[in-house]
Amino acid sequence: MPTLKQVRRRLTSVKNTQKITRAMKLVAAAKLRRAQDNMLRALPYANRIRQVIWDMSEHTSRDLHPLLQVREEKKALMLVITSDRGMCGAFNSNINRRAERYVRTLEGGQQEMELALLGRKGRDYFRRRKFPVFKEYMEVLSAPTFEHIAEIGAEITARFIDGGHDAVYVVYNEFKSAISQQVVVERLLPIIPEHSEADRDEEERLAGIEFAYEPSRDAILSSVLPLYVNVRLYFAVLESLAAEMGARMTAMESATKNAGELIGRLTLQYNKARQAAITKEMLEIVSGAEALR
Repeated sequence: MPTLKQVRRRLTSVKNTQKITRAMKLVAAAKLRRAQDNMLRALPYANRIRQVIWDMSEHTSRDLHPLLQVREEKKALMLVITSDRGMCGAFNSNINRRAERYVRTLEGGQQEMELALLGRKGRDYFRRRKFPVFKEYMEVLSAPTFEHIAEIGAEITARFIDGGHDAVYVVYNEFKSAISQQVVVERLLPIIPEHSEADRDEEERLAGIEFAYEPSRDAILSSVLPLYVNVRLYFAVLESLAAEMGARMTAMESATKNAGELIGRLTLQYNKARQAAITKEMLEIVSGAEALR
C-alpha cells in the first residue's frame, strides 16, 4: 500500500498535469477559431476559381493543357498532410494508416506510388517503415502562408507536367466540426473540372450571355489552372489545421476530465491513509497511557 507521502506526491503531479491539459485545451480552442476564419475567407475564392475552370473547360479542348490530361496511372504521388506535434488523439495515426493502406494495396490501380510528406508526424511514421519518399516539407505548418504552399504546388505541378508522376493525390483530415474529422483521399492532378448545384444555378442565370476573354480563353485557362492547384492545396492545409486543433481540443478536454476523476480517487485514498495514520497514533497513545497505570 502506498505511503501517505507517495499519495500526496502523485496527487500534486496529477493536479499539475490537469493545469497543463486545461491550458492546452484553451489554446487549441483559440487556434481553432482562427483556423475556421481562415477557411471561411479562402472558400469563396476557391469556389470562384473552380467555377471559372468549369466554364472555360466546357468551351475548350481538355487536351490542350497538360494539367487536364488524364493519363494511365503507372506512377503516382501521394501528399500526406499530418501535424508537427502530437497530443491530438488519433488525428495523425488515422491519416498515416489510411495512406499506408492505400500505398500497400494501390487502391487506384497504380503500378507505383511515392510519398510527399507535409508534417513531422507523417515523416517520422513513414521513415520507420522505409516507404519511397519523393520529398519532405517541414517547417510549413507552424505558420502556413499561401506563398509557401504555392512553392510546394509549383514543384508538384512541374513534376506532373514533366511526366514524373501520372497523378497526384492528397490525403488529409477534412474538418467537419470541432469533435468530428474525416480522413479523405482526393485527386489533385490531373484536374477534373467540377460542377456543383450552385454552379448550375449561376449557369441558368447567365444563360445566353457571351463573355469575351482577353487575351484568349486558352491563355487565361493556362494561368488559372496552376493557381487552382495551389488554392486547393492551401485549402486542404487550412482544413487539416482546423481538424488538428479540433482533435487536440477534444483530446485535452478528455484528459482534463480524466485527471479530475483521478484527483478525486487520489484525494479519497489520501484521506483514508491520513485517517488511518491518525487512528494508529491515537491507539498508540491510549495503549501507552494504559500501560502506565
